[in-house]
Amino acid sequence: MTQDGKIVERLRAAGCVFAEDEARLIVGAARGAAELSAMVDRRLAGLPLEQVVGWAAFSGLRIVLEPGVFVPRRRTEFLVRQAVTGGAPAAGDVVVDLCCGSGAVGAAIAAAVPGVELHAADIDPAAVRCARRNVAAVAGRVYEGDLYAPLPPRLRGTVAVLAANVPYVPSREVGLLPAEARDHEPLVALDGGADGLDVLRRVAAGAGEWLAPGGRLLVETTERQAARAAMVFARHGLTARTAADEDGTATVVIGTR
Repeated sequence: MTQDGKIVERLRAAGCVFAEDEARLIVGAARGAAELSAMVDRRLAGLPLEQVVGWAAFSGLRIVLEPGVFVPRRRTEFLVRQAVTGGAPAAGDVVVDLCCGSGAVGAAIAAAVPGVELHAADIDPAAVRCARRNVAAVAGRVYEGDLYAPLPPRLRGTVAVLAANVPYVPSREVGLLPAEARDHEPLVALDGGADGLDVLRRVAAGAGEWLAPGGRLLVETTERQAARAAMVFARHGLTARTAADEDGTATVVIGTR
């Protein structure tokens, strides 16, 4: 049996459903036998594949990832599509990516609309390091801090698109997440409080101060949370609507100032 075949067998035995695909990615990312062995061991220990190989595919981009950084979900590509259509930003407009994690959302928006002025922020230092690498090509700036706090004051009232992929898992449900997320992603990127909307409320409360007239706030949530999230937006002076993708895997609440 070839080395690749042995890796596939080990991954399959560990419960990796797409063992062949994962083996191909790991082999392709490894720089030598020692690194290959270590990467396979990390995957067998439950580390997300994207953290093992050091990148994730997102909106046609290769997003750099480090261990311990939230892995961008493919469903979040729907948020990006909503951000760049229907009142899309144009070159020169200010885009802010809050709770940016790896910076995937901001990087994808900037790639789709060249020339936007991108700013991103996250409270997690590891995420900030990753995000800086991922937005470097579009001259994006990344700040470390809690929500709006680290943003330059000059951005108040100028933001055309405010994308916030906030944590929205209710605290009591975090323990039900797959082990890959539960054990290897930061809790701050997952736990949204009692009903999953705590961070969303804080983002909505501050949005009016930062959005330009006609500017939009976009937040990913679940179908069952969307109505309450829209009510939160409305209480803070935003005209709210909900968008869902065709297969029902992604829901985004959009608020316009």
